[in-house]
Amino acid sequence: MQLTSFEDITKSSRHIFLSPHFDDVVYSCGGSLAVQVNNALRPLVITVFGGIPSSGLELSPYAFEIHKKMGGANLDAASMVANRRKEDASALDYIQANYLWLDYLDAIYRGNPAYYPRRELLMGGEVHPADIEIDKQLAQNLVTLHERLPDTVWYAPLGIGRHIDHQIVCSAADRLIQRGANVKLYEDFPYILEEGALEERLNELGGTFEPAFVEMSEMLPIRIEASGLYTSQVELNFGNRANMRRVMEEYTHGIRPVQTVHLERYWTPR
Repeated sequence: MQLTSFEDITKSSRHIFLSPHFDDVVYSCGGSLAVQVNNALRPLVITVFGGIPSSGLELSPYAFEIHKKMGGANLDAASMVANRRKEDASALDYIQANYLWLDYLDAIYRGNPAYYPRRELLMGGEVHPADIEIDKQLAQNLVTLHERLPDTVWYAPLGIGRHIDHQIVCSAADRLIQRGANVKLYEDFPYILEEGALEERLNELGGTFEPAFVEMSEMLPIRIEASGLYTSQVELNFGNRANMRRVMEEYTHGIRPVQTVHLERYWTPR
């Protein structure tokens, strides 16, 4: 079910997942979502950078290249995001999770001229000064929601790969951690597949993190099927659907390679 604002969120949302973009939570936590639904819970996925750009937005050359890889060379930014919202609705309806789209724009659409006109600025660069306000505003909204729902468990990206939008959401979630909220940081998929990326990010964040595991072997087919519903993202992230299935199966099994066990792993700051 789609929610339309923070005011729609009630105490029945005991598990809230923060997704920078439309696909991130399903790619990274789809098994956990399905486990919760199977246990009569109704997890909520909040997509932060889900806003629809103005119809007159001029794409930077880099944003246009990303559009082409998503199969949308002929689409403007507004149409592309509208399509991605449809994909997200299909995926989360399939899992039977609730969802809320916030109106912040994806990094590739922010700024005139663009704040992140090259890959190295988008992936691993510094957050543009103008985006600090997003971090502050998002954090305040999350803290206010936490005060209203103190028993809710939160799930936020660890920020592996250091995508700007993932960094911002991780930073906002840190304010929840400082307020004593129960926050579990998930492993950003597929960025986690890069060798050494997990250790690098944990070291960067500092402190000590405790791993926790969700056994989701029976739900892996649901995660894979839902992930495939983000049709604009399959080629961009995995090359093709068969490879997407393979890397999801291999990674979730490789966390603890025992027989047919598949896991999703979360990290909690001590």
